[in-house]
Amino acid sequence: MAIAKADFIEGLAKGLGVLEAFDTERQRLNATLTAQRTGMTRAAARRHLLTLAELGYLESDGSYYWLSARVLRFAGSYMASSRLPRTLQPTLNRLALQTQAAFSAVVLDGGEGVIVARSAGVAEPVRHLAYGLHLGARLPAHATSTGRVLLANLPKTDFSAWLSGRELARITPQTEVGKVKFKALIDQVRVLDFCLARDAHEIGIHALAVPLRNMQGRTLAALNVVGTAEQLSDSAVERKWLPLLLESARELRPLL
Repeated sequence: MAIAKADFIEGLAKGLGVLEAFDTERQRLNATLTAQRTGMTRAAARRHLLTLAELGYLESDGSYYWLSARVLRFAGSYMASSRLPRTLQPTLNRLALQTQAAFSAVVLDGGEGVIVARSAGVAEPVRHLAYGLHLGARLPAHATSTGRVLLANLPKTDFSAWLSGRELARITPQTEVGKVKFKALIDQVRVLDFCLARDAHEIGIHALAVPLRNMQGRTLAALNVVGTAEQLSDSAVERKWLPLLLESARELRPLL
């Protein structure tokens, strides 16, 4: 929803932009790096860093800054107050217990998918994941099964706007980065109403996702299972995993 320019607090937006500048690739920033990542001047970046450190949202060694545990207040408040994660968590835990596989629920935020619910108590399919699959993790939408499902469920005009002017980063050799081919891929997901992504985000990691819709037909999130190539072979997907995810989505629909 657009607001009047007079109602927009630019200082608040810039401060939040500084917090968002920290990610997996850049866990520590100085004023120069922050200015580069936010588009503000170095002097402005320095003032924002100092202010956020004074408020307790950043820690510093005098030169570099990094996020403090205080920023988790926002995530904790979301998890405690949002109905969606609380609704999905029991189903994810049941699926994990039933299959010994890892399940996630993801929502779309700009160019990324954000994990808002995650099955508990199941080991990952591989020991180390470069990006991690923890709660709150932000994953490139174009390279993940959940992201592709969520993009396929946008109105076509919204998807076109999302794709326009966006660079699709090559995460692995199998990541589709050509816009024409990626649009065709999303068209296929839209028809199939599920997505199987193989090695697009992590080599050796495959994922299958389906949309989670409410009774009005609105897609609120995507549900996926993550595994190895052997676990998510074509035959296993058709015989076991896709029916399991589709049935779970049907069961959840009246609750969303």
